Amino acid sequence: MTFASPSNVAVAIDIGGTFTDVTLLDRATGQIWRTKTPSTPEDQSIGFVEGIRKIAGLAGREETDVAQLFHATTVATNLILEGKGAKAAVLATSGFGHVLEIGRHDIPGGANPYTWVKPKRPVPPELIFEVGGRISKDGEELEPLDEAAVRSAGAKIAQLGIGTIAVCLLNAYVSSAHELRVRDILVESCPGAIISLSSEILPVFREYERSMVTLLNAYVAPAVAGYVGNLHNRIDALGIKAPLLLMKSNGGVAGAGEISRQPVQTALSGPAAGVVGASFFGRMAGFDNIIGIDIGGTSADISVIRGGTPNMSVESRIADWPITLPMIDVHTIGAGGGSIAEVVNGTLKVGPASAGAQPGPVCYRRGGTRPTVTDAHVVLGHLPPYLMNGEMSLDVEGAAEAIQREVAEPLGMDVTEAARGILSIADNKMMGAIRLVSVERGLDPRDFALMPFGGAGPLHGGALARLLGVRTIVIPPAPGVLSAIGLLVSNLRSEFSRTLVQGSGIDPEAIAKAYAELGTEGSAWLDSEDIAGEARSIGWSADMRYMNQGFELSVPWQGDEVNADTIAATVQAFHDRHAELYTFAQPDVPVEIVTLRVSATGTLPHPHFPRIGSGQPPEACITGKMRVAFEAGSLDCPIYDREAMGAGAQVAGPAIFRQVDTTILLLPGQTATIDPHGCMIIHDHDHG
Repeated sequence: MTFASPSNVAVAIDIGGTFTDVTLLDRATGQIWRTKTPSTPEDQSIGFVEGIRKIAGLAGREETDVAQLFHATTVATNLILEGKGAKAAVLATSGFGHVLEIGRHDIPGGANPYTWVKPKRPVPPELIFEVGGRISKDGEELEPLDEAAVRSAGAKIAQLGIGTIAVCLLNAYVSSAHELRVRDILVESCPGAIISLSSEILPVFREYERSMVTLLNAYVAPAVAGYVGNLHNRIDALGIKAPLLLMKSNGGVAGAGEISRQPVQTALSGPAAGVVGASFFGRMAGFDNIIGIDIGGTSADISVIRGGTPNMSVESRIADWPITLPMIDVHTIGAGGGSIAEVVNGTLKVGPASAGAQPGPVCYRRGGTRPTVTDAHVVLGHLPPYLMNGEMSLDVEGAAEAIQREVAEPLGMDVTEAARGILSIADNKMMGAIRLVSVERGLDPRDFALMPFGGAGPLHGGALARLLGVRTIVIPPAPGVLSAIGLLVSNLRSEFSRTLVQGSGIDPEAIAKAYAELGTEGSAWLDSEDIAGEARSIGWSADMRYMNQGFELSVPWQGDEVNADTIAATVQAFHDRHAELYTFAQPDVPVEIVTLRVSATGTLPHPHFPRIGSGQPPEACITGKMRVAFEAGSLDCPIYDREAMGAGAQVAGPAIFRQVDTTILLLPGQTATIDPHGCMIIHDHDHG
């Protein structure tokens, strides 16, 4: 992969549930073009190519001018959420074939303990094959691999026509010898099968989590590989020779080859790109502590950025399954512009069901009949009767009729009250989700600025800030396509990990040896991505716990070598982190260093966002007026063309700002100021 090209054109595409967001960057000038096209859920690669054609036309470029292509994909995410992955088989160590079925003896938070039913696993027990052989927890071979059993299992798998296999052998995180031999045998007995090894996907301890992640990788691999292959065919048909980089859940990008081998790494691809963009613009606007909320058509994704860096986690979940890979910590709920409002047993319910891209909200004129959050905004006057610079006209009457029929009449209220009720429920659901990742983790939301983005985010930002007591809102220049812009400011990144088996001791030699070996793996990966030496960096972290604890906390390694001082500093960092999260530390209790992690980063050329000029005075940017229904009554609100406003422009609410990718609602009592980089900084004078 190389980034040397006579062209400076980079294109980034993020495919969402309703719209596909597209940006084109001219690296030579820093100029960015952006647009949206309807998503094509029947074949996302169609929307991908349509987006390239449209943005190239807007920028006056040829498709062949594109030198870099970045992409955030939801293919793996949707397969896991909808349970529509490939039929897969699993090979496990004899006696451990029921690890996946047993799982963990707990009930998900928020579930009713009396009605909760354990979800059906992605693979049935009859497709789990046990094979003899045993590796000890120290990596020694206790029993040779039963190669005949592996061949027999392979023959049965091939006979069943199963094309993807997960291999999850006991203690393979310590020694991969048996799993590597299993793959060699399966390549012969199951030609063409996609084989996922736990020792390559997630070489860390805890059998259930490691087995589940490896299985999910196998589960989504055929579809993701097919999708990436389809993208390459369509890109080739356009004459584009650019390398394709896809966003991973850890906030870095990687080449299509790696993603095809480890597609589970893209489980939070789209949300991760948005958080990267939020972090970038937060720092640019002078805010290192940000709560980001990405509100699209189907979901709201909440993240926390501290000190300019997104929070990371190795304890994420997608649907019912643990994904214990290093990921940007994103909490997702089913609340977005397409969330359907309905009356169930006399109670108004909003989401998680969504109208999606097809048919979409009623106001989109695509055949939708059920009222949504977006329809409520239209009815209240929060949205002008057109979107995307007039490309899409909205059916205001249709939205009102749907809310009247489905919500207002059953509840005995007028349509305005019903619309306001829909938004109130949606806002409170989002507020609760924000408190989950802030207040419940010892963080006060009032110490952060709120950054609402996504197509619907800036419509809800003002109300959410007031619910949370947050006084400052930061809206980046292009919030509706921030995930796509986040792709442009991302770097190549991959994670490498190893679990130590040390009991209660801390062995400096073992730690140094493991970090050296992991660093060698990281350097080899950077070699494979053609990253030059000056653009490389290697970071260390450690998962640690108190003796006899059942969970770990990840902290950065304090230094770039292993000695008594860096070990002591890292242990102290663990105590500090534990106290921050749980209000106490136990410095007299022995600390275990359980898993070591290395992140390899290749810095890519980032876009330069030039400062904007003074532009026109705010009054010259008014394009019309709207009658808007607020809680205290209806008011006439000016509609501003945000993109015509220059640095220093200031507007007092209420007001509406339109731009090609989103609409911003400024509430009474709020004041918006445009900063030198085009970010809108909103201060609330009436609340907080």
